[in-house]
Amino acid sequence: MRTIRLLILLLTLKMIAIGFAAAHSFDLNRLEVTTLEEMIADLSGVQVVFIGEIHDQASHHAAQLQVIRALHEAGVPVSIGLEMFREEGQAELDRWRAGELEEDEFREIFARHWSYWPVYREIFLYARDSRIPLVGLNIPRQLVKQVARSGFDSLSDEQRKDLPLTYCDVSPRYRQFMSRTLQGHPLEGTAFENFCEAQILWDASMAVNLENYLQEHPERTVVVLAGNGHAWKHGIPEQLLRRGAYLTRVLLPEVPGRIDRATTSADETDYLLEGVDQAPLH
Repeated sequence: MRTIRLLILLLTLKMIAIGFAAAHSFDLNRLEVTTLEEMIADLSGVQVVFIGEIHDQASHHAAQLQVIRALHEAGVPVSIGLEMFREEGQAELDRWRAGELEEDEFREIFARHWSYWPVYREIFLYARDSRIPLVGLNIPRQLVKQVARSGFDSLSDEQRKDLPLTYCDVSPRYRQFMSRTLQGHPLEGTAFENFCEAQILWDASMAVNLENYLQEHPERTVVVLAGNGHAWKHGIPEQLLRRGAYLTRVLLPEVPGRIDRATTSADETDYLLEGVDQAPLH
């Protein structure tokens, strides 16, 4: 019986692979090109799959949807964690999943949280039609902006009461990565520390919200959709692993010269999704 189930799983994955959005994926742990079937078999055994993106790139979201679809159709109990929605919007995500909101209504709700609805639309439609849980992970943007401007200590006791303690405790590699994301506008001294604290606050808060969901739903595999600067291993994944022993994988879309075989290692991501449209790092 186990052999029959395995054969069915492999056949299903092979059929899904035909329409894979990325040209192929590269396994940075094994340093070799891998098939969708092999990658999905690996992802099926973990608790959290982080898939990065450049927010306005439709091809990145097509690749995300393909992975979500492949996991779901392989029988994995998938949930989708979203940088695009604040935690306070959870009730509206639940109503969308339950089919209680028309698309025009939900699009207005989405616009209060994020932008670029057209490139995210197919993911949200698939989640609704497949009854896949959607989980809002983000925090109010004004908190992040205040910390970036004036540091974590500038927050009032009321503002920080539900936030994880945040300070710029990061590796040199993380600092280098953040400097690259500034794209020619380097920060020094206090300005850099504030920027760093804001990024860590963002990552750590989403990790806390993700952990809360995992504790309530330990049977589920959460696919987290977030910008490359949050999805890479030293972003949300590191903050989550500081809180507990979770099995995770990270997938990042290739960005030549910034995220590719020559510049990226297994210390940053487990898989590169190669062949997706190319754009600057977001």
